[in-house]
Amino acid sequence: MSEEVLSLADVRAAASRIADGVVHTPCPLSLVFGDLVPGRLYAKLENLQYTGSFKGRGALNKLRQLDAAARRRGVIAASAGNHAQALAYHAGQLGVATTVVMPENTPLIKVGNTERHGARVVQKGHVYEEAAAEAERLCAEADLAMIHPFNDLQVMAGQGTVGLEIVEQVPDVDLVVVPVGGGGLCSGIAVAVKSLRPQARIVGVESAAAPSASASRAAGRVVSIDVADTIAEGIATKQVGDLTFAHIERWVDELVVVSEEDIAAAILFLLEREKTVTEGAGAAACAALLTGRVPVADAQTTVMVLSGGNIDVNVVARVIERGLVADGRLLHLRVIVHDRPGSLAALTRTVAELRANVLEISHRRAFAEISVGDVEIQVALETRGRAHAEQIIAALLAQGLVVEEER
Repeated sequence: MSEEVLSLADVRAAASRIADGVVHTPCPLSLVFGDLVPGRLYAKLENLQYTGSFKGRGALNKLRQLDAAARRRGVIAASAGNHAQALAYHAGQLGVATTVVMPENTPLIKVGNTERHGARVVQKGHVYEEAAAEAERLCAEADLAMIHPFNDLQVMAGQGTVGLEIVEQVPDVDLVVVPVGGGGLCSGIAVAVKSLRPQARIVGVESAAAPSASASRAAGRVVSIDVADTIAEGIATKQVGDLTFAHIERWVDELVVVSEEDIAAAILFLLEREKTVTEGAGAAACAALLTGRVPVADAQTTVMVLSGGNIDVNVVARVIERGLVADGRLLHLRVIVHDRPGSLAALTRTVAELRANVLEISHRRAFAEISVGDVEIQVALETRGRAHAEQIIAALLAQGLVVEEER
């Protein structure tokens, strides 16, 4: 492998090296996006990889190139979760002791899975960079081998095997949309795809809460940014790597950002329509396509990389609820009616006539800021969508009621 630059030969060597240890994930044509995304859209399902994300490719490629002495001493890494699980799993298969430092806000599912694969987990800091500093300290203290989650050419080469498979599975690919955190996946894919199909466009997608690659591209150098809390914690990185940034600058055509609402909607869309579970980072490419931030022509063939599926079930529940509210399919109303017999019955009769389903209902008198002669009714309804919700609200307003939608 060359000192500073990743090549197609490096990625091909990685593919041969890890072939028996990773899943050659499917890349099926999506049949449910036709009304929203032009052209032909394929989904590269890295959420079906061992440990639920693409990270195993780079971790295994790095592990298999360690010498015997390094394997005996053990390895260490800092990770928000997916790299941790992948490293723990593959190191365990090779009999290598593993320590992983994870941020304190890492989803419990990722902490538990990492420990289940046999790694020792240390939680430190609120963002990846704070965990990384602790990992560096422990690495020097115990003379361990550091396995960086992204800023390592051997790791990048392993992630690039996703790009080899994309070109093999979709030979006429015109556009590849990839999530970007530290930049290892995007760099590796870009090198592989562009080397084999130079006319293809590569677009990286970041969370608006952590657009470190975009900030570095705007500055013309690697910069550190402040990171906000995000549902896409897997790509919440304060600073891209110097190696990954150099490759992003050379190979990646465009970087775009998506909001928390965009990502949550994409998770719900993929779950409901594509029947595919993704985490926040894994849904970023889908979010960029659904919102039109990545323009797609009618004749184009697009591949979106769904990079991981390790999402906490509690987060899934919140995402579903927020998504249903945004779509108008879950409607929370605050209705003020006169406090007299029949008022509640009139409200529920209107709802029933419009074929909405009552999920929850409650009265408030003493604690509501209303007239003594009124009562506040809070009602949660299941509707067919935004148009149906507006129809219900209009019908209640027509009765002279005070109606307020709560979101």
